[in-house]
Amino acid sequence: MRSTFHGIETAKRSLFTQQAALQTTAHNIANANTAGYSRQVVNMVASRPIEAVGMSHSAVPGQLGTGVEFTSITRVRERFLDDQFRNESKGLGSWTVQADTLEKLEAIMNEPSSTGIRTVIDNFWKSWSDLSKDPENVTGRKIVRENAMALADAFNYTSKQLRDLSTDLTNNVDVKATQMNSITTGIANLNAEIFRIEGLGDDANDLRDQRDLLVDQLSQIVNITVQDTDQGYNINMGTINLVNGQTAVPTSAAALTDAYNSGILNSGEVHGMLLSRERYVSDYQRQLDTLANTIANGEVTITIPKGSVLPEGTVLNNIKYTGASRTLTDDLTVKVNGLNGLHKLGYNLSDPIQAGGDFFTAKSGFTAITAESFLLNPVLAANPDKIATSLRTVVSGGSEKVVKGNNGLALLISQLKDTKFTFASGGAIVAEGTVDDYFRSTVGQLGVQSKEATRQLENQKALVDQVDSRRQSVSGVSIDEEMSNMIKFQHAYGAASRAMTTFDEMLDKVINSMGVVGR
Repeated sequence: MRSTFHGIETAKRSLFTQQAALQTTAHNIANANTAGYSRQVVNMVASRPIEAVGMSHSAVPGQLGTGVEFTSITRVRERFLDDQFRNESKGLGSWTVQADTLEKLEAIMNEPSSTGIRTVIDNFWKSWSDLSKDPENVTGRKIVRENAMALADAFNYTSKQLRDLSTDLTNNVDVKATQMNSITTGIANLNAEIFRIEGLGDDANDLRDQRDLLVDQLSQIVNITVQDTDQGYNINMGTINLVNGQTAVPTSAAALTDAYNSGILNSGEVHGMLLSRERYVSDYQRQLDTLANTIANGEVTITIPKGSVLPEGTVLNNIKYTGASRTLTDDLTVKVNGLNGLHKLGYNLSDPIQAGGDFFTAKSGFTAITAESFLLNPVLAANPDKIATSLRTVVSGGSEKVVKGNNGLALLISQLKDTKFTFASGGAIVAEGTVDDYFRSTVGQLGVQSKEATRQLENQKALVDQVDSRRQSVSGVSIDEEMSNMIKFQHAYGAASRAMTTFDEMLDKVINSMGVVGR
């Protein structure tokens, strides 16, 4: 049966509902620039009519409505777009790190330029060419020494930069592991809070937004899958669990490295760091080591001119040269082990005669010549007269003396610039060509890899931006739309207020103005 105050109650419900809609609109506008925020809406439904169908139904025709009420305040969010965003975000994270690492490698190699390793190598060969024109010239010898030391410094410094870059990537994996633990702990705590609040019948919209923002951040660090359960989000990285409801499972750099090696970790920033360290940085470190070792000891074929006098006991082509056989009657084509092997075939300016030793050696504590250990022989660094340039000796006064003006060895060494070496790494032959060819191929490979990483990064950015744009079109706050809604709800609130005033005036007339006849 209808109530006398039915109209006032209907207006009151409208006031409360429109007020909630206005407050929600204000909340949306306030968070228009809040990261991860999802637009919220008030879900309005017509309240239950006063006379429901039943045995006690009155004879009054029709159902008299009782106004409006809101059943919930929910956020506008599409799960499918969230999954798409996170799938693309992990690829963006990996390619961002790879492109950045390759850009740093290009800066380390610094090619082409007038200050890179290639220029230093060219200057080294040129100094030998200049020395061959006047092998007794002290200035020329010192220039060879200084250029050799500059080459060693270039190799050492570049190797250190590569090692530092590798260390930075390793340290960043530690940093990301710590960041992941912080994020997963935050997600687990939010799972617990959301479970508590929604257990009371409310919608924890803002907390859900915070949780989804953390999941978005995590998706850029490693590849994850998200499962929404009654206890909250369960998050896995492949087969490795990171969050199980209200419990976070901590990880470490070692665990992430193992996951990368086993293929479980296949995208995200951590994947990009480990891949960059193991594939790019390690490869260019290996190539630089190969280049340095090959210049010193790489197998190369040279032709020793006839008339040259080999040092006593020299072994070439399995033949030991002693006595009179040391003087070559014909040109001799042999294989020697790099600049060191060739340098040992000549004589320095010492008297009595002294064969040249190793030109380059490894630093103390190293067993082999690498870019890091590459060093000019300290004996040559201390005394440039110990640099061998001659291939001739003469017997004078019963003793053998070096022909100091002979430039045979200096000329052969200067020609190494255009001579093919056999480049070997780890016991396997990887290339054959000149030193310049090998270094150019290394720089060219780096350029192609960097260009490809940049292309992939741009494509991945476009995909992420596209998905995020679609997600924002659904969940984002539009100021224009909210202002329009605000006006709509304001007018509805004003109309409900006017309706309540009208019913109040009607009741006042009934209560205070009726039934007064005869008083």
